[in-house]
Amino acid sequence: MTLAAPVQETLYVELADRSYPIHVGDLGVQQPERLSQLLEPLIPGQQVAVITNDTIAPLYLSQLLQALGQRQVDVYQLPDGEAYKTLDSFAAVTTFLLEKRHNRSTCLIALGGGVVGDLCGFVAATFQRGVAFIQIPTTLLAQVDSSVGGKTAVNHPVGKNMIGAFYQPKAVLADTTVLATLPSREYAAGLAEVIKYGVIDDVEFFDFLEANVSALARRSSATLQHVILRSCASKAKVVSEDERESGRRAILNFGHTFGHAIEKLAGYGQWLHGEAVAIGMVMAAELSVLHCGFPPADAQRLRTLLQGLGLPVILGQQRIGVDAMIEAMGMDKKVSDGRLKFVLARQLGDVIISDDVSLNGLRKLLTEQMS
Repeated sequence: MTLAAPVQETLYVELADRSYPIHVGDLGVQQPERLSQLLEPLIPGQQVAVITNDTIAPLYLSQLLQALGQRQVDVYQLPDGEAYKTLDSFAAVTTFLLEKRHNRSTCLIALGGGVVGDLCGFVAATFQRGVAFIQIPTTLLAQVDSSVGGKTAVNHPVGKNMIGAFYQPKAVLADTTVLATLPSREYAAGLAEVIKYGVIDDVEFFDFLEANVSALARRSSATLQHVILRSCASKAKVVSEDERESGRRAILNFGHTFGHAIEKLAGYGQWLHGEAVAIGMVMAAELSVLHCGFPPADAQRLRTLLQGLGLPVILGQQRIGVDAMIEAMGMDKKVSDGRLKFVLARQLGDVIISDDVSLNGLRKLLTEQMS
């Protein structure tokens, strides 16, 4: 499949009066005049707070400040990393807004990856009972997953994303040009969530990813724009059908029940989210083989694609006990009435949500996968 040269494209998350655009392409994050044209209709008043971190700020903050013009703009800069996605950070950002006298007309802008976006969104959902916010995701994982759909949260020592709210942004500005300088490990971590969409929703997309491993590895602009748009389209469709995850939206959690437990037990930040999800997807695929007839050859295709794009498929030297994994998964949000829910694949592009996996079967699988 030959892809055209990338241009800016827009799709929408359809949520009635809370619908919003996702702009994808070269959006001018490094060109203030162009970025200003996108931001101008989104910002309700003269107050703006930019939430970013100390890795992203030196790269893009000055351009964003120029794009915001003469408004009152205050900047809160976090240290980088999952370890700072906490209630303490939430309190610190909220205190900062109060001290700077921000009011209900303020607009928060998340400039960074998933940690910044999740934290900023949660603050926006609660500050003065809800203020506008805009996502400018700077990692591939944030562009295809965490910035879209309105899930905002911070971590708790007992579990990942346990404290948060459903709260939609005014817009998502996914500028593909920022991905050129993304560290290789973070870039690969984002591809894990891209692959997920092929498994849960779109077998033709999975085929496309297999056929374009080399283009993805070299970060082809046209290929990246295509996969970001297609990933966001898959997520937007699911979110529009089930905003608050009462049913179908749970399919977006393929591999995440395992992945969240791995992140927690290893210590937040030891594994990047996408890396833990990659290992979790392999575990979910093997459980699918045992539980609902997922073809072993397709489980191997998934493993091969993940490895081909530089992602881990086993824990390796990281030793986590089976009992600890089961305990950690039992604290996950995907537990209902004491029963673990798993997203399992019947075939590529076709998944179900199951809560009848036996404890013995789960223990056997984990023992095999973690030995």
